[in-house]
Amino acid sequence: MSPTPDQVSAREVSPAEAAARIDAEAFLDSLEGKSGSTRFFAYLLRGGPGYLQSAMTLGGGTALSSIYAGRMFGYDLLWVAPVGMLIGVLMLGVLGSLSLRNPERPYDAMGRSAGRPFALAWAIGALVASIIWHFPQYALAGAAVSDAAEVVGGSISPAAAAWPVLGVALIMSLLYGRTPRLVRIYESCVKLLVIGVIVCFALVVGATAGETDWGAVLRGFVPSLPEARGGVDPWTMVASGIAAAVGINMVFLYPYSLRARGWGERSQGLARFDLFAGMLIPYTLATALVVIATANTIPWVEGAAVQKMKPPEAARAFGAILGERNGRLIFDLGLVGMALSTIALHMVCSGFALAELFGKSSRSWTYRIGTLLPIPGVLGPLVWNDLLWLVIPTNIVCGLFLPVTYVGLILWAQKERIAGHIQTGKAKHAATVWLMGVFTAFLTFMFIRTLARLIAT
Repeated sequence: MSPTPDQVSAREVSPAEAAARIDAEAFLDSLEGKSGSTRFFAYLLRGGPGYLQSAMTLGGGTALSSIYAGRMFGYDLLWVAPVGMLIGVLMLGVLGSLSLRNPERPYDAMGRSAGRPFALAWAIGALVASIIWHFPQYALAGAAVSDAAEVVGGSISPAAAAWPVLGVALIMSLLYGRTPRLVRIYESCVKLLVIGVIVCFALVVGATAGETDWGAVLRGFVPSLPEARGGVDPWTMVASGIAAAVGINMVFLYPYSLRARGWGERSQGLARFDLFAGMLIPYTLATALVVIATANTIPWVEGAAVQKMKPPEAARAFGAILGERNGRLIFDLGLVGMALSTIALHMVCSGFALAELFGKSSRSWTYRIGTLLPIPGVLGPLVWNDLLWLVIPTNIVCGLFLPVTYVGLILWAQKERIAGHIQTGKAKHAATVWLMGVFTAFLTFMFIRTLARLIAT
């Protein structure tokens, strides 16, 4: 499945990417000599790939892991999401820097620098994860739409409600990358979805602000491991939360979203800013709000049985806070936004992964077929039962792809350094590679340990 030299050259730069590069260079030229505040707001408005990362990870896995963490452990695991994202920011920052300096396509560069097995594991892992994770997204969206219909006096089954979501996601995914303008429109839609999700859960937290122990909330952002509650191992929740924060398909899609924007070596500062403003901050806000809202509204009581709460049940619980009608609709809308954004990006990622595996361009039928591969996930409401429990081991299994990819990324960075393509100081480069190695070892240990405990029980 390795591409031939002719195929690689044919895939180098599409007309859309070439036009995007001209636009990106003109944007950077317009900021020459401008003040720091002007550049800040210009970067904030220009960002996009970082928001795609937020949208991709703010899906069923994140929603249900956050709901369960808030219910079982209150505010104690608020630190998990930002820690997972900080690891992701470092890794994606290195990946972005390598990709922006190199005109070669990321998959080919990974294969050349780290070895073809690492590139294959990267692409296949992204493809498999995107297909698997489609099922819980539709189960989440279908349940939320069905519950919202019940609130307004209608009736639609979750299985039927999933199909309109597929229609919208299909339109979004097929438009991505056609022209620079469509890329920006797509990213603007994703930004609105991410902001909408944050607003929805902020309303719930605001309604329970008087019950919130803000001191405990702040302490919850300090890494610590609470005791097991109700037979639930906190290690499992930590592993699931970190795996949900940065998935293998996110890591694969990121450099291609940079290319779609036309960003090059001059855009490295913009890319780093975008990772913090578009990925770390929105994701941390959204997950923290879900955890706090759940801890305030439906906390686990000592001695009670562990309940496998599903989305409609959570919506009804939150409805009691904001009013049966408005509360449930707001919560359901937030869940639909989380699922829809993730579904569309899974399809885009799947298209890129299949195209790279077969040496085709993003304008090929291979890419379009790839975007359609996750469609069976629309059957999620019928086959993905007990979401809350299945989502955690699936998070962990998919997370095992990450350490392999990170090792490939370290090898890629080292080869670029030896070749003289990385000009950063020796000490800074060594510290970055050391941190990447520590995070990779930590993830490997955590996922294997947690998986072994799940198998044993």
